Amino acid sequence: MATAMKTTLFLQPKKSHNQFVSHSTQRPNVSFKSFTVPMASISTTPTVGLSETFSKLKKQGKVVFIPYITAGDPDLSTTAEALKVLDSCGSDIIELGIPYSDPLADGPVIQATTTRALARGTSFNAILDMLKEVIPQLSCPVALFTYYNPILKRGVLLTTPTTPTERMKPIVEAAEGFVYLVSSIGVIGARTSVSDRVQSLLQDIKKATDKPVAVGFGISKPEQVQQVAGWGADGVIVGSAMVKLLGEAKSPEEGLKELEAYTKTLKAALP
Repeated sequence: MATAMKTTLFLQPKKSHNQFVSHSTQRPNVSFKSFTVPMASISTTPTVGLSETFSKLKKQGKVVFIPYITAGDPDLSTTAEALKVLDSCGSDIIELGIPYSDPLADGPVIQATTTRALARGTSFNAILDMLKEVIPQLSCPVALFTYYNPILKRGVLLTTPTTPTERMKPIVEAAEGFVYLVSSIGVIGARTSVSDRVQSLLQDIKKATDKPVAVGFGISKPEQVQQVAGWGADGVIVGSAMVKLLGEAKSPEEGLKELEAYTKTLKAALP
C-alpha cells in the first residue's frame, strides 16, 4: 500500500571541496534527522545548514524564497539547467521533487510531472548523479522533496546497539532545517488565495519553536508571496506553478526562459 507521507532531504553547496562522500556505489553519503513538520522531513548534514540560511536572511530583514521543480521533467539535463536558472535568479533554497509512482499527496500538475519523468526512465540514482555535477555550481542549498518509500527502500540512518562509534558521530550531528507549514488542506496545487488561517498558524508555530517556518502549498502569485511574507513567514515555497512552466512549455529552452522571468517576479515580491 502506498503512503502519502512525504519527506525532505537537504543538500548544501560546498564549492571549495568535494561535494559528496561516496559509498562504494558512488552515491552521496547522507545523514538523516527527523523534524516536526506537517508532513515529515529528513535532512543531510550540510556545511552551512538551512537554519543558517534562514538566520542570515532574517537578520537582513529578508524572507527566504524556495521554488520547486520536479527532477526529470522534461529531462534531467533540463533539470540541471533549471537549477542553475533558479539559483541565478536569487533563489535562497531550491526544492527538487524526486518522482514517485504513487504521488498521493500531490496535485494534478505535479502528479503529471512525476508521471512524465518516470516514463522517461528517471531514477533516484540518476538524479543523484546529476546533482553530483550540478551542486558545486550552485550558490544555494537544494532540498530533495519526496515520499518516504524511496528513502526507506535505500535505508535511513539510525543509531543502534550495533552502530560503530565512528558512524554515530555523523548521525547525531545531522543538520537542522526548518518547519514546513502546509497552507491548505488537500493536495498540492496553485490556488486563487491563501487562507487567513495561515497567519494564526504561523503565530502558533513560532510560539512553539524558534526554528524558521516556511509556508508552501497553493502559492503561485507575487501578491500571495508578499502576503505570506507579511504574515511573518521566514520562507515561501512555490511549486506547481514552477513545474507547469517547465512541463508544458513548447521546448525546454522556452520553459527555462519562462521559468527565469517568473522566478524573478516572485523574488522581487519578497522583502
